[in-house]
Amino acid sequence: MNLIMDNENISFLYNEIAKAIDNCKGNVVAAVNSEMVVLYWNIGKIIKTEILRSEKAEYGKSIISGLSKELTAEYGKGYSQANLFNMVRLYDAIQDIEILQTLSVKLTWSHLLKLVTIEDGLKRDFYITMCINEHWSVRTLTDRINSMLYERTAISKKPELTIKNDLKQLNEKNKMTTDLFFRDPYVLDFLQLQDTYSEKDIENAILAHLEKFILEMGRDFAFLGRQVRITVGNKDYYIDLLFYHRKLRRLVLIELKLGEFLPEHKGQVELYLRWLQKNEMNEGEESPIAIILCASKNDEEIELLELDKSGIHVGQYLTQLPPKELFQEKLHKAIERARDSLESKELE
Repeated sequence: MNLIMDNENISFLYNEIAKAIDNCKGNVVAAVNSEMVVLYWNIGKIIKTEILRSEKAEYGKSIISGLSKELTAEYGKGYSQANLFNMVRLYDAIQDIEILQTLSVKLTWSHLLKLVTIEDGLKRDFYITMCINEHWSVRTLTDRINSMLYERTAISKKPELTIKNDLKQLNEKNKMTTDLFFRDPYVLDFLQLQDTYSEKDIENAILAHLEKFILEMGRDFAFLGRQVRITVGNKDYYIDLLFYHRKLRRLVLIELKLGEFLPEHKGQVELYLRWLQKNEMNEGEESPIAIILCASKNDEEIELLELDKSGIHVGQYLTQLPPKELFQEKLHKAIERARDSLESKELE
């Protein structure tokens, strides 16, 4: 029996063994991270319940500095005073140990440090769900928080119960709703457009920065084509951009408008949607949807047109991010208006 393996077999065995080692390393890292997060949570609980909640709370805070020095001398720099307070913050934000254990398998301590700074529980749950679902790095999570993704996503304008149910659907059944997908406005500052540009310039810039565009839209977004020709009767039309969303399981067309949204855009995009539904929709898929990206829009006009019933979402695009305070104020006002509108409809 020939015991000498040829190079191909050796290469195959090496790749298989290397894969097994790498998988094992990944599992070890995940296990170590999970144990560390649970440990930090327990330390936060001890500090909170034994020191900070005592009758001498102020005194308790003062002794954390001494506690930190002793722990650091014995166990290393992971027990700085700032980190001890971060552990308390983790315990304050997530007091259910079972939930914490589930998250510790999926998120690193660095992820959780960013997430527990979000005081609004519902907003924090949104970022936790999206971070896990889209496998965000810590840097991407930070960028999404800084760009106020939650406030820009359609779900933030819905009642609390709807938000919880949609997040639960995504968590437990891996099913995404369009409210978790649609945004307004869309931040396209990475396109690096000059002061004057055309719709074609926007389209070219999106394709040149496709990876960043997909990051803004969501990782389940897959590019299919640009200027996709469709023929109705003897007339040709062209869809600006065509994508497919894997979790929504539907085609998503994007129509770019340089100026303000106009009512006639509805008819144009409805035609495209009906054509896609008839000619391109596969078995098991949901009906195609559309996003009209425009420079400006009138919300009252859009509400009267009832575009959502046609599967059309109108979103403003920003080529430059405004000052954070101004942007935040604008988004919060939009959320309040949307929720007030929903409450008015429920009372009618």
